[in-house]
Amino acid sequence: MYTVFVVVKVKSGAGDEFLEAARRNREGTRLEPGCVRFDILRAAKPSSDPTDPELFYLFEAYKTAADFVAHQQTPHYHAFRADVADIMAEPRFGHHAVPVYSDPWE
Repeated sequence: MYTVFVVVKVKSGAGDEFLEAARRNREGTRLEPGCVRFDILRAAKPSSDPTDPELFYLFEAYKTAADFVAHQQTPHYHAFRADVADIMAEPRFGHHAVPVYSDPWE
């Protein structure tokens, strides 16, 4: 199993636009044979400061690292990157990890 946990900060007020782009990417990704899981999470308590970015997390699980690399070559992934490029508050950051204790998803 190969997992990635992506931290995404978008410009204040751009959360709904990000979620729509992320939803489309998720739908395409879940059809990939190597994708086991793709969760989109939003920070529970957004700041009341209108200059603060909105915070999201993407949790993705693939059967192998090669499946993740293949995902990064798909049209829906490239469309997602283009769709969110102008609303990013800062570059997203992915943490790669291997499961230690996890529930089976397949």
